[in-house]
Amino acid sequence: MPLGYLPDGGHRFLVIGSAGGSPRHPAWFHNVVANPQVTVEDGVFVVDALADVLHGEERGGAFARAVESDPGWAEYERRSGRTLPVVALRPLPGPPRYAEGAGSGGAMLTRVHDAFRRELALIRNEVAATGASVGVQLRMNCLTLCAGLRNHHAGEDGMLFPMLAEQRPDLATTLERLRVEHERVAALVAQLQVAVDGPADPALLRREVDRLVDELEQHLAYEEEQVVPALDAALR
Repeated sequence: MPLGYLPDGGHRFLVIGSAGGSPRHPAWFHNVVANPQVTVEDGVFVVDALADVLHGEERGGAFARAVESDPGWAEYERRSGRTLPVVALRPLPGPPRYAEGAGSGGAMLTRVHDAFRRELALIRNEVAATGASVGVQLRMNCLTLCAGLRNHHAGEDGMLFPMLAEQRPDLATTLERLRVEHERVAALVAQLQVAVDGPADPALLRREVDRLVDELEQHLAYEEEQVVPALDAALR
């Protein structure tokens, strides 16, 4: 049963037992209550996690964020006649694994990039709908994107690029350009976070999101053009 999740700052996933507004909790909810050891597949990666049913204020705050992001959750709860359970999936210590069928190294990199593109589109849509205040879920989505980009680029700078540099000295100029672009993206992400955390200014927020999207889209496209073929060749 594939589930959509609510970003929660990069350190856990939140899933909601809506069952499409059914009066009964979904079967998967009973399963994770009986056995909270779960695996989470998120694009390219699989992580082991522990399911924790939220209660009280923590559950209320998480569900309010979900409703703020998509009012359909409130409609599901109204239609169901029950309190929809909110479950936090907390990744356990240890490195993630590649999902089965993730494909070649180049395909995996592209899928990671596509996940960032989806997060950017989500944030852009939320910013477009922002009124006089900045929603809590938008703040959380930005925090999740910031953490994801930081970790991804650190992994490329620390592992992927040195490996390619050793095998493909001709890529030195390309890899240096990508490292510089990582720094520019990090600066734009930091500026976006300041705009999100500061006084509500929808116009400023839209400008910062547009700047980040434009820079990151160009960076991802260039990296896929230059690195994906080299990565696939290096890992054959």
